Amino acid sequence: MGTDGQRDGNAERLHCLVTGASGYIGGRLVPELLRAGHRVRCLARTPRKLRDHPWAEDAETVRGDVTDAGSVAAAMQGIDVAYYLVHALGTGSAFEDTDRRAARVFAEQAHSAGVRRIVYLGGLTPPGVPTGSLSPHLRSRAEVGQIFLDAPVPATVLRAAVVIGSGSASFEMLRYLTERLPVMVTPSWVHTRTQPIGVRDVLRYLVGSATMPADVDRAFDIGGPDVLTYREMMCRYAAVAGLPRRLIVPVPVLTPRLSSHWVGLVTPVPASLARPLTESLRHEVVCQEHDIARYVPDPPGLPLPFDEALALALRRVREAQVATRWSSAALPGAPSDPLPTDPDWAGGSLYQDERQLSVDASRTALWRVIEGIGGDNGWYSFPLAWAVRGWLDRFVGGVGLRRGRRDAEHLRVGDSLDFWRVEEIEPGRLLRLRAEMRLPGLAWLEMYAETGPDGRTRYRQRALFHPHGLLGHAYWWSVSPFHAVVFGGMARNITQAAAKGMSAHRPSSHVGRARGPRPGRRAGE
Repeated sequence: MGTDGQRDGNAERLHCLVTGASGYIGGRLVPELLRAGHRVRCLARTPRKLRDHPWAEDAETVRGDVTDAGSVAAAMQGIDVAYYLVHALGTGSAFEDTDRRAARVFAEQAHSAGVRRIVYLGGLTPPGVPTGSLSPHLRSRAEVGQIFLDAPVPATVLRAAVVIGSGSASFEMLRYLTERLPVMVTPSWVHTRTQPIGVRDVLRYLVGSATMPADVDRAFDIGGPDVLTYREMMCRYAAVAGLPRRLIVPVPVLTPRLSSHWVGLVTPVPASLARPLTESLRHEVVCQEHDIARYVPDPPGLPLPFDEALALALRRVREAQVATRWSSAALPGAPSDPLPTDPDWAGGSLYQDERQLSVDASRTALWRVIEGIGGDNGWYSFPLAWAVRGWLDRFVGGVGLRRGRRDAEHLRVGDSLDFWRVEEIEPGRLLRLRAEMRLPGLAWLEMYAETGPDGRTRYRQRALFHPHGLLGHAYWWSVSPFHAVVFGGMARNITQAAAKGMSAHRPSSHVGRARGPRPGRRAGE
């Protein structure tokens, strides 16, 4: 069974449960399982985040959390194969305990429900290195895999190192470091060997694992055909992207903590995520076997060589066909409270800044501007204020403005958008964003395309803030004097952009540009 959309007529149709469907791998696995002819149920804490995915109508979605035995038990009913693609990384110092508890709940409920197989995607660990010497990230991944292997339900534990695909955190880190820094002062881990794998092969192995024989209960190392140092990967990236040769100077004094802040400064990947990625590069992680091919045979030309995986990822970025990104899953610790539906909300103070303007354009033209906001198109007001706010957010460990957009023109619920996340979208009418910047409270930004009483198109904009404690109130009143410039300017510029036409208007005053590096310099590549 492969991932090319063709189903083997002799393959068994299974009922699969997918956790982490809003994340990078899970969001790509669901359509591959559907194409292979399987039925899919997704377990999600916030089901509406999956609502706008192209495959949403073909898969069932149930509400639940992997740490809640009751919801997991309900989701497991009638399931043949359960995919575990979640982790608690970044939720605090106790994330290993959370991962351990969730894995045990998942394994116990799978056994109780009569699930035939658990499939888990973990991290490749170096042989001979004591568990205590591993990074917390790798140590937790290894422990979760062992929990599944020790459970009564047969398990397939796939262990991968660096995953190369459009939108993956590892790819974005490699891409931005190489594109933005022709001369790089780098940590010593750039000399550590690793075995990257293309996301296409990861998905192929995940799908194929569903139909493994019942007596298979083990871990498999998965990787591409190339074993490279991180320095070699950067040089190969530059060659594939058509960039001049990069000068790389390793500096031993850059610890994983320091280098994670360095990565967070240069790339869209925040330090909180960069740190476990860089810590995992301290040890050599190379596949010790390729036994997976006995059960999921490799067609000719697969697994993909590193350069081909890079070229495919770059093409997807260039063509704006990135299905999921590392930021698709909600940032751990990010606010998730729903927007209060009433300004007189009983939950406490709710500050508002509301503006309305008539627009000399159709609602369609106005909506095109609204849906295209952020990323390279910017935020239509006061560049310096947005840029400074983004840098301040990065300084205190937030995501800043550089996450950009998954797609240049279209948004869906759950998409990250610079330091916002799409909480609700009603095509042609409403875009609601929830702030994921570091704030002493919860914040939302709403943009509406409406028809006013006079029949003219009307743009309505609301910024809302629910303060936490005295600091939250002080924050609102300290920034409110700038609202006329920031939010007033945004409203005026958005309506002007709609009037002039989206295709003709790209004002130089757009802010928060978060421009990513261009995938290449040669036309037609």
